Amino acid sequence: MQKLTGGVFVTGCAGFIGFHLSKRLLDEGFHVLGIDNINNYYDTTLKYDRLSILANYPNFSFIKGSIENLELLESIFDQYNIDIVVNLAAQAGVRYSLKNPHVYIQSNLVGFANILDCCKKYQIKHLIYASSSSVYGNNKKIPFSVNDRVDNPVSLYGATKKANEVLAYSYSQLYQLPVTGLRFFTVYGPWGRPDMAYYTFSNAIMNQEPIEVYNYGNMKRDFTYIDDVIESIYRLIKKGPPDKSNSYYKIYNIGNHHPVNLNDFIQVLEEHLGKNADMRLLPFQPGDVQETYADIDDLVKDINYKPVTSVKEGIRKFVEWYKEYNKIS
Repeated sequence: MQKLTGGVFVTGCAGFIGFHLSKRLLDEGFHVLGIDNINNYYDTTLKYDRLSILANYPNFSFIKGSIENLELLESIFDQYNIDIVVNLAAQAGVRYSLKNPHVYIQSNLVGFANILDCCKKYQIKHLIYASSSSVYGNNKKIPFSVNDRVDNPVSLYGATKKANEVLAYSYSQLYQLPVTGLRFFTVYGPWGRPDMAYYTFSNAIMNQEPIEVYNYGNMKRDFTYIDDVIESIYRLIKKGPPDKSNSYYKIYNIGNHHPVNLNDFIQVLEEHLGKNADMRLLPFQPGDVQETYADIDDLVKDINYKPVTSVKEGIRKFVEWYKEYNKIS
C-alpha cells in the first residue's frame, strides 16, 4: 500500500474545480491522487493543459479512468492509503442533460454510488462531494437555504445531484460515514469550462458572432469566483469532518450571496474584452431557472469565510487569463 501523507483523492482532477483544488492542496503540501476520464464533453486540450501544471508537483499522482469502473476504484483504494476523498467527477451541464441523459445516470449516479461504497469499505475519514444549486429548481424562496425542501429539480442534472445528496445522507446514517456536500452556485474564472455561458460569450464576442441570451437576459445568477470556491473547500478540509453531533452529515451552499443580472454580467464582459456583444434575445430555455441566490450563513459560521470577489474583479481576471491562454493580444 502506498502511503499518501495527508493524502487527498480528488476525482475529476482535470476539471475546472478539480484542477484548482488539486493545485491549492499541492501548494499547501498535501499529497494528491487524482483521477479523471478526460471525456470529450468539451475540448480535452484544456484538460490536458490543466494536468500538465499539476504534473509539475512531485506530490501529485494521476490515474486516467472513470469512477463508474468499480473494479478500478477498489484497486485504487487498495493500493493507496487515502484519508480524504473529494468527489468532483460528474457529467456537468444543465442543457446537455436534455440531449444525453444516459451519461448523467452513469457518471452522476452509478459513479457516485461506487465512491460511496469504497468510502464505506475503506473507512475514509471524510468524503466531500459536489452537489449543485440546481437542486433548488424553481424555488421561490430567496435566498436559497440548505434547510429548504429540494424535491422539485427542473433538470435531469439537478435531479442527479439531489439523488447524490440522498444517497450520501443514507450512507452517513447507516455507516457513520462523515460526509460533506457542496451546492455550487455558477462557478467561473480562469481555466473555466468552455461550455459555460461566460466562456462561450467571450468566444463569440471576440469572433464577432452573436450570443444567445435566454429569457431575454432577465435572469439572475449568484456568480461565484473560483478562488472563493477553493478557499471554502480548503477550509472545510482543514476544519475536519462532521461528527456524531452533526449526524456525520453536513451540506453547504458555496455561493457569492450576491446575484447579478445576466445583462449586467454581459456588460462587464464587454468592458473587459473591449468589444460589444451582438445579442440574440431568446425565450426561456427548458431546465433553466429564473434566479439563483445562496444563503451562506452556515458556511460563514463554520469556516469564518465568505466569498469576497466581485463580478467586475472576477471577470477581469478571467479575461486576462482567456486572452493569454488563447494568445489574443
